[in-house]
Amino acid sequence: MEKGKIYGISLGPGDPDLITVKGLKTLQTVDKIYYPGSLQKNGAQRSYSLQILENYNLDQTKLNGFYLNMTIDRSYVDEVYEATFQQIKKDYENCLTVAIVSEGDLSTYSSFSYLLEKIHKAELAVELVPGITSFHLGAAITQQPLALLNETVKVLPMLKSREDLEEALKSSNTVILMKIKSAIKYILPLLSEKNIVFTYCEKLGTDTQFITSSLDQLSDREIPYFSLLIIKQTNYS
Repeated sequence: MEKGKIYGISLGPGDPDLITVKGLKTLQTVDKIYYPGSLQKNGAQRSYSLQILENYNLDQTKLNGFYLNMTIDRSYVDEVYEATFQQIKKDYENCLTVAIVSEGDLSTYSSFSYLLEKIHKAELAVELVPGITSFHLGAAITQQPLALLNETVKVLPMLKSREDLEEALKSSNTVILMKIKSAIKYILPLLSEKNIVFTYCEKLGTDTQFITSSLDQLSDREIPYFSLLIIKQTNYS
């Protein structure tokens, strides 16, 4: 029996030009496109992925959003993933080609991975197109290498404690902190006390992009979800 096909497409960190050629070509040819978004406390829906997709002159009738409540309670989120997967599976069985998109790279802290698990379990045909992460764009904009020769890189999402950051700094030449909104209370004191050189980035690739290496500029700033901090060092003591 003939079936469709599923594609996982990375959109890049925000600049619509940073999607791969293969990714864009795929979006232009598929029958349906599913994109993630967040459901706000007031019921409003927002989608960073949709903002990127809107730059590609795609058929709007192909776009289908699935919106997630940004909470650590996974029960509601799992319901949304399951409902979205069931619709994708139905499209697949109806011989449609389907793309599921993700900002950044779809294999790096991406909601796509939860759908991919269900796709694999159902043994559906799927192909993934990788993309550029926000921290790769941050390194490119600031023109600093993330690693040279045998240097190590550690990525920490949603830092849990000051001790976790101290340990990472001792064991890695480059430390990348992602989703730092809730962890800024641990980060700022350590940066100040140790006089650590850092690069803070938010909303990279967008019109509201902001980058700084100044503690003064960062200390009173409202930190958004799409933010990261890069610490590149040679020694730490």
